[in-house]
Amino acid sequence: MVKDRFRTLKGKPVTARKEVGSVLVVGGGIAGMQAALDLVQNGFHVYMLESSTAIGGVMAQLDKTFPTNDCSMCIMAPKLVECGRDLNIDIITMAEIEEVRGEAGNFEVVIKQYPRYIDPEKCTGCGECARNCPVRAINEYNEGLDLREGVYVKYPQAVPRSYVIDRDACIGCGLCENLCLARAIKYDDKEKTETLHVGAILLVPGFTPYDPTGKPEYGYGRYENVVTSMQYERILSASGPFQGHVQRPSDGKIPKRIAWIQCVGSRDIKDGREYCSSVCCMYAIKQAVMTKEHEADIEPTIFMMDMRCYGKGFEQYYQNAKKNQGVRFIRCRVSEVREDPETKDLIIKYEENGKLKEERFDLVVLSVGLTPPRNFEKLAQKLGIELNPYGFVDTLFRSPLETSKEGIFVAGAFQGPKDIPESVTQGSGAVARIAALLRNVRGTQIKKKEYPPERDVSGEEPRIGVFICHCGINIGAYVNVKEVVEYAKTLPYVVYAEDNLYTCSQDTQNRIKEIIEREKLNRVVVASCTPRTHEPLFQETLREAGLNPYLFEMANIREQCSWIHMHDKEAATQKAKDLVRMAVAKAAKLFPLEEFYLDITQRALVIGGGLAGMVAALEIARGGYEVYLVEKSEHLGGHLRNIYYTNWSPDIQSFLASLINQVELEPRIKVYLNSQIKKVEGFVGNFKTTLETPEGEVVLEHGVAIIATGADKYIPKEYMYGEDKRVLTQAEFEEKVAKGEIDPKKLGRVVMIQCVGSRNDEHPYCSRICCTQAVKNANRILDENPEAEIYILFRDMRTYGFREKFYNELREKGCVFIRYDEESPPQVKKKGKELVVSVYDELLGDTVEIPVDLLVLSAGIVASRENNEELSKFFKVPLNEDGFFLEAHVKLRPVDFATEGVFLCGLAHSPKHIEETIAQAQAAAARAQTVLSKEKYKAEPKIAAVNEDLCDGCGICEGVCEFGAIEIVTEVVDDKEIKLAKVNEALCKGCGGCIAACPSGAMEQKGFTSDQIYAMIDAALEE
Repeated sequence: MVKDRFRTLKGKPVTARKEVGSVLVVGGGIAGMQAALDLVQNGFHVYMLESSTAIGGVMAQLDKTFPTNDCSMCIMAPKLVECGRDLNIDIITMAEIEEVRGEAGNFEVVIKQYPRYIDPEKCTGCGECARNCPVRAINEYNEGLDLREGVYVKYPQAVPRSYVIDRDACIGCGLCENLCLARAIKYDDKEKTETLHVGAILLVPGFTPYDPTGKPEYGYGRYENVVTSMQYERILSASGPFQGHVQRPSDGKIPKRIAWIQCVGSRDIKDGREYCSSVCCMYAIKQAVMTKEHEADIEPTIFMMDMRCYGKGFEQYYQNAKKNQGVRFIRCRVSEVREDPETKDLIIKYEENGKLKEERFDLVVLSVGLTPPRNFEKLAQKLGIELNPYGFVDTLFRSPLETSKEGIFVAGAFQGPKDIPESVTQGSGAVARIAALLRNVRGTQIKKKEYPPERDVSGEEPRIGVFICHCGINIGAYVNVKEVVEYAKTLPYVVYAEDNLYTCSQDTQNRIKEIIEREKLNRVVVASCTPRTHEPLFQETLREAGLNPYLFEMANIREQCSWIHMHDKEAATQKAKDLVRMAVAKAAKLFPLEEFYLDITQRALVIGGGLAGMVAALEIARGGYEVYLVEKSEHLGGHLRNIYYTNWSPDIQSFLASLINQVELEPRIKVYLNSQIKKVEGFVGNFKTTLETPEGEVVLEHGVAIIATGADKYIPKEYMYGEDKRVLTQAEFEEKVAKGEIDPKKLGRVVMIQCVGSRNDEHPYCSRICCTQAVKNANRILDENPEAEIYILFRDMRTYGFREKFYNELREKGCVFIRYDEESPPQVKKKGKELVVSVYDELLGDTVEIPVDLLVLSAGIVASRENNEELSKFFKVPLNEDGFFLEAHVKLRPVDFATEGVFLCGLAHSPKHIEETIAQAQAAAARAQTVLSKEKYKAEPKIAAVNEDLCDGCGICEGVCEFGAIEIVTEVVDDKEIKLAKVNEALCKGCGGCIAACPSGAMEQKGFTSDQIYAMIDAALEE
């Protein structure tokens, strides 16, 4: 953050620096794409620097994502295309930073771009060069499992779509040059340097998967059937080397038994990688589950030490895999993998409960960890930023997205190993920091997109084009797509139909535009996946082609067809035909809809005055907007008031005091204490919220809202809590130590029990912070009293990321860890005056009794159900089964709700640590500013409309409307007073409730009229 815009240099005052409204985003993975899109929405031009030939990062290589099992490419493709088509994002591939000059707000960055040997401006992406190239080289995208041509595009949906020549493999035959009609081949292409002027730099280069050749005991590189987890992602993928069929690299046979070995390149002090890579446990479970979906007879086994399923929905995913999906878990560290040279089978040697065992497998997958991106040590030196001992960017817990150099920020896995939602969150969070830095030059470098005039199709007969997607093998493996295309050509008004490998790819968008123009299409049907994620992408394509974007219809032949009927291809194909026929029938009845824009109240409401709420409010205020901060209690701080120290900081209360002081001194923030929400009206851009305050009711007008209401501490009902004063929670113990009520030097024997109120039937999720809490407090005791005896009774130690260091330090200090099973939890009882904990020790094979001076319970975090349910109704946002708020998409919209203009952060979302809460609050602030930074907001035109000729003013529609969007008014027509329903277009959400309730048929839903719905029903009933 820029604390003072006028600085003193060598005792002399200098004027305010000249700031630049552009940002350099270094890295084109999912965090980089999210940041770039948010930056543009916040009013900043973006240069996206990518070292490879196309953006997409590692996520482009993944098959599915956990815990929803979404197709990775399917959910990411819209962002790829958005980045590729945005006028304010300049994508610079095959490039790296050479030099950086200047300071925060005004950097000069010299970049070097390596030659593609194909002119991207001329290349049409036709692929003729690749189809005729005689050279074969290792395919990096498929992790070396197959070969690609010497001239290639990184992957089918790559952005940019331009091909590149691998000059190291090229033999210079000239065949591609002779075949290229666009004359795009440039054999004499050379390196280029360019100087970019930017106000800030965001580092999002991702990570490099660990290379297990450094672990000879696992046989990687020597045994063909030992593969890395990244290679296995490509094996599972429809676009992979085996088209999504699970098979052994050595002989192509379907493996019957597959083993996953965890922590390869992670949690390894000898190898210099002490940290936990955070994602490997979950991706191994996901791969095992998806393997069973591919081949039900395969037997998956995961060899692991701890299962670290700490994220939202992760524990439930793990338990389902273990109990219902047939995935076997063995706790051990594998000592050796060797090959049977005749069969190429693998024999795994391991120790379990003190016994040496061997098992034979057909395939072994090494769950490799995340290491820093290659060559970034040199870049860190050029940038002048500090790295931690493991080579990741060194950040402070209170500012997790800032590097050691002002104006240079970091997000994603380069900040530390993390999953996709946290990378996306940090990508957005960094935008809030940049917006605060560059708020005075917001919008100064933005180009406005110009569209061609919209074609008037009102007098034309429908001319429908149908585009049917293979989606790799997600659809193509179960539906005979070619047959469906031929069927579509026979349908009324269809003048063109074709199939596409990936209809959502950028090159297919360009093709659709060409076909619209060539065939004079005035309606378009796409049969592919879900409109929830992809409809806006195709609508934008229509608009770019000069058609009204609402002359578009989607048939979902993946979720509603191929995935459901994957075991009956004939039924899947027939159903796909039915869905396409219905979509075409509706498309013929479509008519253009008019978009309208609403004014935006450029103020924000933040609900909750804890850490998340205060950070979100400060970020929005520093971005230049007014904020109302509402807290129901008498003071700010939330749960942070009860945290006194962490593994990273010895004094949290000073940090809290500073944060509260910043909020109170910020002129753009108005704080309401002892206040609660009583009513919410309105919609994105124009909310009106009524508060009950000590001074009476107050009505606040605001454009966005952020829910940051926190959560509650679990109050234990077990282990004699509340019955014996020697039984405390971790939070109570910490407070008593901080206040001097407990002296660690006087403690003799302390037992800590993990997972109290978590990972059980009542609260099936992991509370994420408890293991780290226990490690923190146990370290505190042993630092002050090395003679104390500490026992931690646990199920899995989930000290993920860099927290592993503190866990290892605690073990070295002599803390005893005893694992207990969920079915045999510890027992606590009194023997006379002694408090005794008994637990079955799996290693000893016997029950251990431990008399204790103190029993500390690692109590979990629970949702504030009553409060959350009330807010859920006010803002029309959902809760999950555990009572926490449910985001729009767990991976790619982690701080958004489906309800536009409402955002989420902190413990209200799910349990998390301080630095994670800060990053998520910053993300919510950045997402909120994508609305606040505009004067107008485009409203959804698919809303209710009244046919006044049929309306009799009965008022039924007014009663059923949850949003107050319908009003019964009295009008005078021909000297008679009549009652009519009127729809407030700004308030209407298009839910359709009024249409279903209207007895006279006067209410119609634009985009879902009765004619359109009846046409679909008639088509569905056709023989």
